[in-house]
Amino acid sequence: MKKHRTTHFMSSIYMIIFVALFLIITGRFMYIQATGEVSGVQLNEWADKQRTASYTMNSERGKIYDKNGMVLAYDRPTYRMYAILDEAYSENAEEPLHVSNAEETAKKLAPLLGVEEEEIQEPIQNGLDNNRFQVEFGKFGKQISKQVKDEIEDLNIPGINFEEEPMRYYPNGMFASHIIGFAREEEKETDEGVEHTITGVTGMEDVMNDILGGKDGYISYQRDLYNKKLLDPSEVIQLPEDGDDIYLTIDQKIQTLLEDVMTQADEKYNPTKMNAIIMDPKSGEIVAMSSRPSYDPNNPTDVENWYNDPISTPFEPGSTMKIFTWAAAIEEGVYNGSEGFKSGTYQPNEKIRAIGDHNNGEGWGTISYDEGFERSSNVAASKLLWEKLDSESYYEYLQAFGFEEPTGIDLPGEAVGKISYNWPSDKLRTAFGQSSTVTPIQQMKAASAIVNGGKMVKPYVVDKVVDSTSGDTISETEQEYVGQPISEETAEQMKKLMSSVVNGEHGTGKPYQLEDYMVGGKTGTAEIPNPDGGGYLQGRENYVFSFMGMAPIDDPQLMVYVSIQQPELEPDESGSTPLSFIFKNVVENSLHYMDINPEKNEAPDIQQMEMPDVVNKSTSEVEEEMTETGLNTIVVGEGSKVVSSSIEAGASVLPNEKVILITDEPTMPDIKGWSLREVMTLANLLDLQVESFGSGYVTTQNIDVGNPLQSGDYLGVELEGPSSTDDEEESSEEENEEETGEDESE
Repeated sequence: MKKHRTTHFMSSIYMIIFVALFLIITGRFMYIQATGEVSGVQLNEWADKQRTASYTMNSERGKIYDKNGMVLAYDRPTYRMYAILDEAYSENAEEPLHVSNAEETAKKLAPLLGVEEEEIQEPIQNGLDNNRFQVEFGKFGKQISKQVKDEIEDLNIPGINFEEEPMRYYPNGMFASHIIGFAREEEKETDEGVEHTITGVTGMEDVMNDILGGKDGYISYQRDLYNKKLLDPSEVIQLPEDGDDIYLTIDQKIQTLLEDVMTQADEKYNPTKMNAIIMDPKSGEIVAMSSRPSYDPNNPTDVENWYNDPISTPFEPGSTMKIFTWAAAIEEGVYNGSEGFKSGTYQPNEKIRAIGDHNNGEGWGTISYDEGFERSSNVAASKLLWEKLDSESYYEYLQAFGFEEPTGIDLPGEAVGKISYNWPSDKLRTAFGQSSTVTPIQQMKAASAIVNGGKMVKPYVVDKVVDSTSGDTISETEQEYVGQPISEETAEQMKKLMSSVVNGEHGTGKPYQLEDYMVGGKTGTAEIPNPDGGGYLQGRENYVFSFMGMAPIDDPQLMVYVSIQQPELEPDESGSTPLSFIFKNVVENSLHYMDINPEKNEAPDIQQMEMPDVVNKSTSEVEEEMTETGLNTIVVGEGSKVVSSSIEAGASVLPNEKVILITDEPTMPDIKGWSLREVMTLANLLDLQVESFGSGYVTTQNIDVGNPLQSGDYLGVELEGPSSTDDEEESSEEENEEETGEDESE
């Protein structure tokens, strides 16, 4: 009986537990059915997400153009490789659609990707062992060129697939790199997976990122287990919005001239740094800007200097600062150019260290203040400050010229120099470019007052922003005056003084004379502070040599600042040798290119020539016509007529500039010795896909000379830098004397 009662009791307990569990489970199911929610997750949304495939539709980042519409940066298609591993993906397919043999797949892919077989086989095998649907291949599986992709696809390897991804590309390589900057791909985890975006890092790519960057679209649809669309896929498409295009004030031809001559000077003189700015002094447009060290934005590795030195690195400028000292004295009404003073050394009182002229303090006896500017006399500058101007008035002029504020140029990273004006010695040395610091772009803005009747213009590099879809102009930069530190009369007198520096009997700027145009300017030789202690570095090469020039001086169309730090000079060379090489080559050719009428000699015919209309004309007739003109022409192919030209009809042609003519039956020319820019010009004309290795000039090409060319063909080129050549430069005793130690105080 006792056992029977115990059995009944336990049965009751179990029944109660069972009923409770049943009610809980039933209640849970009823709750889920009523609410459609589990642990805060809506089941309808979860199920919809599981059976919905969503893919990003990449927007195209806006292009960057020069002022004439030459493309400087654009999105170039590359490919990301992945492998399908799930055997079920090949269900009902006639041929396998998944990787069936990891070892064989690796053996075929490795030679084309330039990696070891193990690097491909390992991720595939790991994916198979872990039952993964697909795998990717890391760095070597990304940014694959179209040619390599096509070669892999020709092998018909089961399971190997590609997804197109844009990559930012800069067709001119190391060209205005610190202005354009670069953008790179970034990966972001989203609910739909990994999102690939291109984001600006430096330069215009960074500061204009919101304008250049578009808005990605997407496509989503209902799918089955194997990622195939259902019959009723509920497809949703949101089209991408492309970024807007930016047109810079940079002129591609002038920038190319500048880059080429700076590269030559860099290779020959091996300086620590070089900087150059070319500006339209009337509008403020930056026509060209470059610095060394520079970098290739397509491969920004081992970059020596990220700073855009012309706007980001203040330094003691040297005697170019005398422009503003003389301008202040003239404007204040205390300047008499014919008045004499004793040159050599100057010491206002015993407490101030003596100031010395650049010829070791010897001077030139008693000379006029006009001649003092022509000879770049430190004593003249100091006496103007101390005896003619009072120091506070001069400081007000420095402020009026904008030396204590940014110029406002539309580039990132602008820095401001510092006027050191606490002690009498600092004030005296500021008058001839020591003690205080400024940037090259600050000097350019200040000197624009001399061109514009006393008014300064704000420098800028963004010409306009254009809607990439409609072509409508969204915004456009206009000339902006930002102060008037001097009068029109003072500006005119300063132009005459600057002309005397280049063209006068005692001028320190004689090496900068041009063949066809009158130049005005001011030389500078700034001492470099000793990083290991007080004072300045010693030695004939331990200077920042500079020149600020305008041409034609009567009506300046271009204003140029160029500097070089610590060049390796030959015994018979001065600091002006590399600078004048840069200045003369760029400015002479640029003014001819701009159709500025020569003031001196008539320019050669080739410099004044307009490109004839050659499109759709007989190849033989065009060849004969071009030969007669003496132009450096390259005819691509054996076709009977010319279908396109690298130079548009009516455009001015620069000396020695290649003119590429494409015939209706194009074949591969011999491009050995060409620059990358010339290769890209050919590629744009023929719609070729170009991949370059190295820098400098072409040494090898993958397409044999004479082979037929078609749109989309892959062209691979290897480039190497040219060997250093010894350019012959004229150098006189006077030139050597005027630059060496120009701004030494003692």
